[in-house]
Amino acid sequence: MDRLVNTVRPYAWGSTTAIPGLLGTAPTGEPQAEMWMGAHPGAPSLLTRPTAGPPASTGTGPRQSLTDVIAADPERELGRATVEKFGPRLPFLLKLLAAGAPLSLQVHPDPAQARRGYEDEERRSVPVDAPHRTYRDAHHKPELICALTPFTGLCGFRRPAESAEVMSALGVDALKPYADLLGARPEEAALREVLTAILGADPAETAVTVHRAAAAAERLGGPYAPYARIAHHFPGDPGVLAAMLLNYVELRPGEALFLGAGVPHAYLSGLGVEIMASSDNVLRCGLTPKHIDVPELLRIVRFEAAEPGILRPEAAASGEELYETPVDEFRLSRYGLSPGAAPVDLTRGTPQILLCTAGTVKAGPLDLTPGTSAFVPSGEMVEVSGTGTLFRATVVA
Repeated sequence: MDRLVNTVRPYAWGSTTAIPGLLGTAPTGEPQAEMWMGAHPGAPSLLTRPTAGPPASTGTGPRQSLTDVIAADPERELGRATVEKFGPRLPFLLKLLAAGAPLSLQVHPDPAQARRGYEDEERRSVPVDAPHRTYRDAHHKPELICALTPFTGLCGFRRPAESAEVMSALGVDALKPYADLLGARPEEAALREVLTAILGADPAETAVTVHRAAAAAERLGGPYAPYARIAHHFPGDPGVLAAMLLNYVELRPGEALFLGAGVPHAYLSGLGVEIMASSDNVLRCGLTPKHIDVPELLRIVRFEAAEPGILRPEAAASGEELYETPVDEFRLSRYGLSPGAAPVDLTRGTPQILLCTAGTVKAGPLDLTPGTSAFVPSGEMVEVSGTGTLFRATVVA
């Protein structure tokens, strides 16, 4: 096993206190948005192990990135089944995510869309780091967020009639055409036409509409208050109006959301454990100064209303509590460990990352405290015990 040294990303939307509070460190005053655990080339975890011999954590070898360790011997680190299914790379990225302000409103492509989009931009020689580049790799990006604190977000379209009611209740004249469209057209057409109209409207006129809608939402409060809070962070942004088309979701600690391809979503506030397929493919709808490719976005979005499916873990006799998802790139579960209980065997023929979020957990030779994590190579024997909460990230292979 290898203790991981992880990078914290200081994105502007990050909380200044949530991740330091979990780690037991003093806040720096700067936003700390995400702590990455994995082998993503943007910020791979670091570890220390001997330069030869089987995987072990002696702390005596040179510090290496998990990316380089896997590249040196993919089958030993990931297992043959994982390499045959996903290639010689860790197919998931685990994070601590701390939202102090809304993230961008966004969607992700499915595997075929990601592959076609990436190949198209490669053929057109769009630089992979260009601000207007949409597909930075050929992979899809499903994701799961599990709340550690009360967590809020937007997830998927709600019924058009409900969105029409929200817009009508705000009493802003410029919203009336959107509300009328939502009530007059079939579901898919209504959602498509209104989102297209919002994103294509004159920016100056949209800014005025957003300002008036935010003032009305502030005055009405209750279920309208989130739109005022979003507009506070993104004044004049068309994403504030697009947010009115989506389900507002509140997660309690331990509850989770799965975000599949084409589902518009945005995280608004809270601390959670996030796991995703290791990809950078994001198409933004709003709440961002970054590039928005409206035509491509409209091809990717699934214009269908649905209740957000809040996930609760399924408990097994082994003590594992699994968050079921329909993808193979990641598998997330947790363990609540009690003092005096027998150690739990987590040995598995796939790579694992273990993350402690509460208490003190002994994992093999390592003691894990909140916010600390370890990489377990495929087949490495590992038992866990102690008192606390442990998340386990792996793959289905």
